[in-house]
Amino acid sequence: MEELTSQNRRSFIKKLGLGTAGVVGLSSFGVPALVNFRKDDFIKLSVLHTNDMHSRIESFPKDHKKYPGQGGIVNVAKIISEIRSVDEEVLLLDAGDIFQGTPYFNEFGGELEFKLMSKLSYDCATMGNHDFDNGLEGFDKMLPHANFPFVTANYDFKDTILYGKTKPYQIIYKKGLKIGVFGLGVALDGLVSKVNYGETLYLDPIEKANYFSNILRNDEKCNLVVCLSHLGYDYKNTKVCDKDLATKTANIDLIIGGHTHTFLEKAETFINKSGKKVLVNQAGWSALSLGRVDFVFSRKDGVLVDTEEAALRTLNYTNI
Repeated sequence: MEELTSQNRRSFIKKLGLGTAGVVGLSSFGVPALVNFRKDDFIKLSVLHTNDMHSRIESFPKDHKKYPGQGGIVNVAKIISEIRSVDEEVLLLDAGDIFQGTPYFNEFGGELEFKLMSKLSYDCATMGNHDFDNGLEGFDKMLPHANFPFVTANYDFKDTILYGKTKPYQIIYKKGLKIGVFGLGVALDGLVSKVNYGETLYLDPIEKANYFSNILRNDEKCNLVVCLSHLGYDYKNTKVCDKDLATKTANIDLIIGGHTHTFLEKAETFINKSGKKVLVNQAGWSALSLGRVDFVFSRKDGVLVDTEEAALRTLNYTNI
């Protein structure tokens, strides 16, 4: 996959998008184009996502051994802006660990991160373990700087200062589409100091995923169901991961992952417990990558075009 430089960014974006009417596809990447794909008959939704940004506001130093001049929210912002200039409907999400990693967090406690994400018009985010690093009080203090909701379906904040300040899921409307987004967090015990998460209860993520995805699909009648997961992509042990989540649940269309800092070239396809396809994607860390999955819906009835096509049509942006 070609490295994204300031010179080739725009052409790369155009190759990935549906920026014009008519027949659409990514034949330039060896993927068959969708035939008879008339823009007037369909709605395309571009789902962009980040995870584990770890307070990386600016890029890594130019003399950094591994990522010279790469990464950072500022660089990602340029890509997001260019995508929005050619795509009508964009959903922007984050899968947690927004905090911790640079002096910006030490100095401002997350205020700058939330303000920048708000300026970028993030639609929704979930919490990662490092978002507890200043305790529940520290996170609560920063919430007024975020004009987007946090979804945490398997953290019970009932006996904490965060009670009622996050929600299990959020419904987002884009061009007549109804999109349900819910969040799942990793087990905090052993990762986060008890004093930092207090009386927060960790609930079974598979159970909660099945419960809330069923509500979103069957009760709320969402056209698309997305899980923001900070469970991790895969493990060698029995710890619950996104691969488990994909195969042991139903009603989820897309799992956006975090925690393991996994760089995927594109979304991967799994079969859920109902025999249907679900996509899993993750975009590394420190805003070195921007995840992207394009979904297409029938304009007539809002039915989602084959999920496998979404995986084939889009690639993540790397070397930002």
